[in-house]
Parts: sequence; C-alpha cells; structure tokens
Amino acid sequence: MLLKFTKMQGAGNDFVVIDGYSESIALSSSQIKKIANRYFGVGCDQLLMVEKSTSADVDFKYRIFNADGGEVEQCGNGARCFARYVTKKGLTQKQHIKVETASGVIVLQLQSDGQVTVNMGAPVFEPARIPFAVENRQVQYALQLQSETIMISAVSMGNPHAVTLVDDVETANVATFGPQIEAHASFPQRVNAGFMQIVNPHEINLRVYERGSGETLSCGTGACAAAVSGIASGLLQSPVSVNTRGGKLNIAWPGEAEPVMMTGPAEFVFEGQVEI
Repeated sequence: MLLKFTKMQGAGNDFVVIDGYSESIALSSSQIKKIANRYFGVGCDQLLMVEKSTSADVDFKYRIFNADGGEVEQCGNGARCFARYVTKKGLTQKQHIKVETASGVIVLQLQSDGQVTVNMGAPVFEPARIPFAVENRQVQYALQLQSETIMISAVSMGNPHAVTLVDDVETANVATFGPQIEAHASFPQRVNAGFMQIVNPHEINLRVYERGSGETLSCGTGACAAAVSGIASGLLQSPVSVNTRGGKLNIAWPGEAEPVMMTGPAEFVFEGQVEI
C-alpha cells in the first residue's frame, strides 16, 4: 500500500501529516514507528492524522502519535502545522478552526503573516489530573533521580510536563536526566521533561526531552508548560518569548484558570508517498 503524506515542521519539530479525512486510514503502532524512523522511513518526531470530527460544532479531529508508535494527547507545534495543512489542502477555508483532540477541543487562528495562534486551554496544576503521584499541589517538587535530587514544576498542557530550572540550557545534562525524568515512577503516564533557562522576565531558553520521542528541536506544549510554570512561580511575566533550538515561540498566559495562547511558525517541507 502506498501512503501519501506531507512533511511539515514547526520551529524544527517535524511531522508526517496523513489525510485520514478524505478517506479512513488506520495505521498500526509498528507502521507508525517505521514511518517515523529517520533511517528506514520518512523520519519525524510525531505523525499527525487528520480525521473527521465526531461533533457537529467542531471542524476537525486530529490524532498524534510519537515516534515510538504510541498515541498522545496533545502537540502544540503539530496543532499549528495542522491548521496550515487543512487550509492549503482545501479541507476548509476558515481562518478560525476548532479541532478535537484526545485532551479536548482546541482553537486555531491563522495569522496574515503565516504564523498560527493556538488556544491551548487552561493549564492543569492538580497532581491527580496531570497525572503526578504526589499528595498535594505545590509550586515546586523535589524529584529523586538516580544520582541526585532536582526541583521541578509539574503541569499538564493536555499532556504531562515536568520543568526544571537550569543555569544554561547548552550545558544542561538533558541526555542523562531527560530519560530519568520521562520514566520516573511518580508519573504513571510518563512525562515530557523541560529544561528552562531564564534570560529575563519575558524571555527563556528551552530544551525538551519529549515522552516517546527523545529530545526534539522544539516542543509547543513544552514551551507553554515552561512559560506557565515560570509565571506561576513569579519568575516570569506574560508574554514570554521561548527560544528553542528550532526557533522562537511566543506564549501569553494571563493567569490561573485562563487559557494559554501560543503563536509560532508552521511550514511545509515536502510531499511524498511511502510503501507500508
């Protein structure tokens, strides 16, 4: 079977986008892993599947699969690519798009300069809803790793994030600490590990070790989680520019129970087809 796809990227976070809207397509975990493989497949951080919504008042549904074949709840950079994809492919003419995801409905707004603003919804801090196996909500938590204890903030942006403050993201021990945080027993569904360096109250540098994908050049929900955790801790002020290795994202969050607004790029790379 030849499967048509579109390769896209948002701030260096790259995706294989599949049109499951025009015709129903079902892929197994092993097929997704093969497509995502950078040596024997197309190569991507995540695969995005465009589908028809199950709700009359929602425009689309999309599903997100990490490079390990596992389905996840949300992807901020993928959401922006999704918006550009459905408009370019003629699936909608709307500039304001409602999309059903595994973590709820999000709203996408295409900007005149080609960037996309995503209403990511309100962040979740309650441990049980992240989920994070601690008794009480705190601003920061001590997390015991193999060789040392680190301090983290924990938040869900539709998917779980642990954010730790570092002096310099370039020297941060992401390769060692990232996998340990991701697989920590306190996070029953695993967790995305963010390493945040504060430049000033409105700017941070960020690296993210993503659950199921490893370190990526950018992570949209990770950028939201880092900015939100910094604002909630009193270390940052909205809006926050987030510098990732793949580009810049802009995050605005007015405060508790309010939605997080993320703006950033989404670009087409190439079209192709792969035999599965």
